[in-house]
Amino acid sequence: MVRHTGIGVIAGLASALLIGVVVQATPLALALYLLAPLPILIVAMGWSHRTGLVAAASGTLALALAASPLRGLAFLVSTALPAWWLGYLALLGRPKVSGGTTSGEMEWYPTGRLLAWVAVTASIALVVVVMLSSGDHAAYQDRVRRLARAMLQFQIQEAPSRGAGLEEDDLARIAERVAGLAPAIMATTFTLLLTFYLWAGARVVQISGRLARPWPDLAATALPRRALWGLVIGAALSVAPGYAGAFGVALLGALSTVLALQGLAALHDRSRGKPGRVPMLIGLYVLVFLTQGLALAALALFGLVDALTGRRRPAQVPPVA
Repeated sequence: MVRHTGIGVIAGLASALLIGVVVQATPLALALYLLAPLPILIVAMGWSHRTGLVAAASGTLALALAASPLRGLAFLVSTALPAWWLGYLALLGRPKVSGGTTSGEMEWYPTGRLLAWVAVTASIALVVVVMLSSGDHAAYQDRVRRLARAMLQFQIQEAPSRGAGLEEDDLARIAERVAGLAPAIMATTFTLLLTFYLWAGARVVQISGRLARPWPDLAATALPRRALWGLVIGAALSVAPGYAGAFGVALLGALSTVLALQGLAALHDRSRGKPGRVPMLIGLYVLVFLTQGLALAALALFGLVDALTGRRRPAQVPPVA
């Protein structure tokens, strides 16, 4: 136990150090900053969730003492707790019951439920961080509006034809709409990052031989249907004032993102064994990269249909990584 505690402390300090290097304001520093959750995730999945909790606590304490209590709290909410929580869920399992008796096999937490938790975790963490950094909601809205307006003006300066005919009032209205969508945009990015962290951390632990659960069939990932109620909750909250509305918009963006990931998984699943599968999937990813938001919207719609219908290839098709 002492050894595991030491590993947790080292991982937490490494994560805090990766957060701290962002003050260098270089591309390398930004890349290291984005990898900050990985040490906590790795120890949570490779040793135990308790070790991950030690890492989260030690990293938070280190940043609170070295920088400021607010910086430590932001690290706890945005990096440490999400990494620990997802690592904890990834290793949840129970003995499989067959015919009223337990077998020697384990039933592991489904990847679809884990993906749903990624969306919820991203939404909650995002809104809490915004509250910590902005204070009241009016200040947050004003800051986002000013940022959106500055970005629009920069784009117009780069391509004057885009701003032809736009008046000052038009810019204000566009900035207002962009500000309203900001929680969804940020939640989409954070959801994709958390998904990547979970995959990369699990791969590192698997390569080290410490991953307790077998590698899942990712192409078979499917959200539970009850997770779709989150879309209803998000839509209802999105019209509410203040941070409740921001959380609703963020939840819609995060759930749309995991639905897009389910759409990708369904395409991987349904193309198994078909000729031309590899070129088709490569073309799909190139299309996603080039069209960005449009492709994600189409994939999210496909993922929603897949989640509602539950139609996948027959179970007898052997899973392929």
